Order: sequence, then structure tokens, then C-alpha cells
Amino acid sequence: MSLGLDQLVETLKAAGETTRMRLIALLSAGDLTVTDLTDILGQSQPRISRHLKLLLEAGLIERYQEGAWAYFRLRREGEEAGVAGELLAALSFGDAIVARDGERLTAVKRERAAQASEYFSRNAAEWDEIRRLHVSEEKVEAALVGLVGEKPIDSLLDLGTGTGRILQLLDGRYRKAVGVDASRDMLSVARTNLDKSGTSRASVRHGDIFNLPLEGQDFDLITIHQVLHFLDDPQAAIAEAARVLRPGGRLAIIDFAPHELEHLREAHAHRRLGFSHETMASWLAKAGLDVEKTVDLQDEAAGKGALTVTLWLARDPRLLMAEEDGLSQARRA
Repeated sequence: MSLGLDQLVETLKAAGETTRMRLIALLSAGDLTVTDLTDILGQSQPRISRHLKLLLEAGLIERYQEGAWAYFRLRREGEEAGVAGELLAALSFGDAIVARDGERLTAVKRERAAQASEYFSRNAAEWDEIRRLHVSEEKVEAALVGLVGEKPIDSLLDLGTGTGRILQLLDGRYRKAVGVDASRDMLSVARTNLDKSGTSRASVRHGDIFNLPLEGQDFDLITIHQVLHFLDDPQAAIAEAARVLRPGGRLAIIDFAPHELEHLREAHAHRRLGFSHETMASWLAKAGLDVEKTVDLQDEAAGKGALTVTLWLARDPRLLMAEEDGLSQARRA
């Protein structure tokens, strides 16, 4: 990829200012708000906003809204992103100003981590109770990795991302990834976890699983991990996931098989007590997807009443259908 002369000069002009280059360096380390950036740089909000606007117009960074908060991050794709990468490679992060910005960024992330840890601690007991009822997360994750396979993933979407665990689990297999969650508290936990693990190709954002803030047909793998049983209308969530799936793309769903633990409705806000193979296959078919594989996992040692975790892998057949049509036409010719 390359830029025309005029466009390259304009891009360099946008980056070629001390504060804006500092912003590029900071945003290369993760998503930050204007408030974060003003705290780190010690400059006024209007001034920071003006610099961010110029970087946005130049295509060097991107912005997304999360409730009342606007987050900014370095663009990872496109010609301008390549220019930013070259500039960062030439920048000495040992420079006194850049190093000081890095120290302040660490302090901001430390505060973010403390807030996330507090929220996680408040809810950990409930999550631990659920975990004790089914097969270990390690076995579930291993099954998911096996189901997904070794083929590289171009673009991953994790719906109801929670702590961002799936984004971390599949890190290294995808080129880019997005996690969406309706809970801003959980997004804080996810951002902290992504920072700690150094997962730089993934971002998280606030969104409604029934009305995703995403364009259609963008993702070749979508995961929905232990989310559908919280929803009043899981079929609608599956249909919305199918909307943003590329032709030939895959949808992986991990949830409970049917069970009779009624106390989970009131104690843990479960709307559905699991899903049968038949029900899930019907919903996936109505969304235009074909079930490729189903895996049931159960911990025999957990005894009576243990929950079975089921993994469903479905595919959008449009690419295969197009290839078959092309082959048929070639044979007729």
C-alpha cells in the first residue's frame, strides 16, 4: 500500500507536531479517552480535542463512542496506518518526554485496573458458583480452540465479551478483533486484561447485541460465549450475529444444554435454562447458517445436576454456494 504525494505530505503534516506525535505514541498502547489524554499530557481538553480532530481527519486514529465517553485508538489498517507505524518505529521511546508520557500512561492504566479489580471482586463469588456447576473453563476453551482450528482468522468478533477472555485465548490467530459488551464495568475489566496480556490487535466497545454498532459482513469468525442464556430473545441475537458475518464465515456458540436448575433464574438472572441441539439448529437455519459441528462437554465428577456445556459451530454457506454455482456454470460451458 502507498500514498500519493499530496496525501503523504498531508499525513506527515498531521503527525509532524510534538503533541500530536505524543498522542500517536500513547494511542499505539491502547484505547484512551480525552480525559485520560489530558491527565497524561497535562494540557487542556480543548487543545487535546483539537489535536485529536486533526489526527482523525488525517486517518491516523479512529474514534468510537461508549455511552457518554469517546475513546480514541491508533488505526491499524490502511495506508495512513502504515505511515504511523513507520513513524513509531523511528521514534525513541527512551526520549525524556515520551518516557514521561509512558510513566503517566502506566499510572492511568493502574487506576483503571484498580477499578476493574474492585468490580470483578464484587461479582467473583457469583461467577465462581456457576463455574462449579459445569466442566472446567480450561476444557471448554480447549474444545473451542479445537473447533476453530488452525486456519488464520482475519477478523474476529466476540459478542458479550465480558472479561475479554476469548480475545486473549485466540490472540495470535486473528489479524484484528473486536469485543462487544453491554456492561461498561465489564468493558473496564476487559481493557485491563487486554493491557496486561499485551493483546494489541483487539479492541472492545460498548454495544447492544441486538443492534450491533458494526457494518454488515465484516467478520469471518464470531463467538458468543455463555451469553445467550441471559437473553429474552436469543434467536434475535443469532440473527444479528449472522448479519455481520462474511459469506463463508463461521459462528461459534458456547452455552448450556437444557437443565432444570431453576434457582439460576433468580440468583443469576438466567432467562433460559439451556438450549437443545434441535432448538439451536432451528435458530441457526433461520439465520441462514448451517451447523457444521456440535460438541457436548460434561464433568462426570461433578455428580447429579451438573451442567452440560455445548459448543455449536455454524457456517454461512453463501461462499460455498457461489463456488458451486461457478463450477456448475463452468461445466455447462
